[in-house]
Amino acid sequence: MASNVQNAVEEGKQVPRIQIYSSSATGVSQFWREKYERDAKKYWDVFYKQHRDKFFKDRHYLDKEWGHYFSGAGRKTILEVGCGAGNTIFPLVATYPDIFVYACDFSPRAVNLVKTHKDFTDSHVSAFVCDLTADDLTDNIPPSSVDIVTMIFVLSAVSPEKMPLVLQNIRKVLKPSGYVLFRDYATGDLAQERLTCKDQKISENFYVRGDGTRAFYFSNEFLTSMFKENGFDVEELGLCCKQVENRSRELVMNRRWVQAVFRISDGNLSTKTEASIQVKEKMLKDAVDNVEVDMSDSFAAEIFGSSASDENETIKLGDLNFDIKRLSKEYQHTCKSTGLMIWESARLMASVLARNPTIVSGKRVLELGCGCSGICSMVAAKHADLVIATDGDTKALDLLTQNVTSNLAPPSLDKLLVRKLEWGNRDHIEAIKEVNNRGFDIIIGTDVTYVSAAISPLFATAKELISSNGGISKGIEPGLILCHIIRRVDEPSMLSTAVKFGFRLVDNWPSGISSGPSENIINSWFPENGPENLPSTALNILYFRME
Repeated sequence: MASNVQNAVEEGKQVPRIQIYSSSATGVSQFWREKYERDAKKYWDVFYKQHRDKFFKDRHYLDKEWGHYFSGAGRKTILEVGCGAGNTIFPLVATYPDIFVYACDFSPRAVNLVKTHKDFTDSHVSAFVCDLTADDLTDNIPPSSVDIVTMIFVLSAVSPEKMPLVLQNIRKVLKPSGYVLFRDYATGDLAQERLTCKDQKISENFYVRGDGTRAFYFSNEFLTSMFKENGFDVEELGLCCKQVENRSRELVMNRRWVQAVFRISDGNLSTKTEASIQVKEKMLKDAVDNVEVDMSDSFAAEIFGSSASDENETIKLGDLNFDIKRLSKEYQHTCKSTGLMIWESARLMASVLARNPTIVSGKRVLELGCGCSGICSMVAAKHADLVIATDGDTKALDLLTQNVTSNLAPPSLDKLLVRKLEWGNRDHIEAIKEVNNRGFDIIIGTDVTYVSAAISPLFATAKELISSNGGISKGIEPGLILCHIIRRVDEPSMLSTAVKFGFRLVDNWPSGISSGPSENIINSWFPENGPENLPSTALNILYFRME
């Protein structure tokens, strides 16, 4: 492919547009799957930091749906798992003042919202942080002491392979006569269909939302099988379907959820219980028009079409301050336009340029795929003779233009130009050459190497635009600097492609790639003890020159 792209560029032929994000419907990459799992608590904590108790609705339908489980002689002990801001707890306490509720969530912010609620009292509620896939509930609750466990739109947030751990955990604290009251997303729900179209699938029936939180969609078969395998019998089971209308947008949306009751297995499920399951399922379906739809989930905004919003972030680099407008963090993780966020590699490279202005001083600088922030280009514009900040995404370029004009003033503003550049696009390359026909002394790319199909067009474009001899005549040897985190493309493959286009690696950081003698360029950019406040230890820098 490398030779084909190179020949096409050299012969003046149009090269197909290359995007630096994957456009195939392959679902979430392995890198992000692992990140969503590893940082699940953080994503929910950020969610509650942003929305506090204003997003979810109180669940006043619990008394209507399951009132007979909460009533009766004696004080009932309830465990609410995934308590959130308390939207299940406090309606229950208000309706049944004699109950005692244990409330847990793995988001510390959510638990704090419960404890600071106006109706919270130690005599009725005990709230604590707990990751049900890792922490033992018996550290906070006596074994076999809970009458009812409520699981309302919570198990769906857990990776399916870890769901059995949750069930085994709650089984320890549930009385032999106790019940699990369950309501959660069902397969075929509108939200699942929307996420499928957005290519946000992690695994079968498991998806990531725009804010980084996740949701699993249950079939009756999967749900009952999993509970039975972990020592529970099905007491009641229902698939509920209801249409929700958004009149302002003239949309009708089909919502689907599973509602069920489970109890600890006694070894034999009677024929009478099986019959009652069938009757209950029919009753739920017949009465669904009168069932309240629980919109208290983080899909509400997406379902009703709320658009992704922009937000500002202040970046400080020494004595330089930039107020950058970018896509809200809530939507970054699944947005196809990767240039609408600020990547860690851009932060590192911008800090390097701020500390080492000689890298760009008096030179002509080109940034490839700079995205919406352009922080590297704006730092370079302080000292360079000319800077052209480029990207192939129209939305990123719109934000980039706003950020440049709002953060720079003449003469820096006059030296920085924003241009569209799709790698390998002959028209775009020629337009850049019209602005600067002598080539560029320094070309910078941050996090532009994580899709294999983009590597050849990247180096082909850099070869076309790097200075060939104009810089050398002034004692400047042109260089290509790439800063990135290794994702889908390994560095040996990257280096092999670079050689095909006439680039040789002269230095790398951290060192470790066998590429001949290092010129010790990059280490000189950092203090003796290394970079300060490194955003990620996985960051790498490669420095190339032309053969």
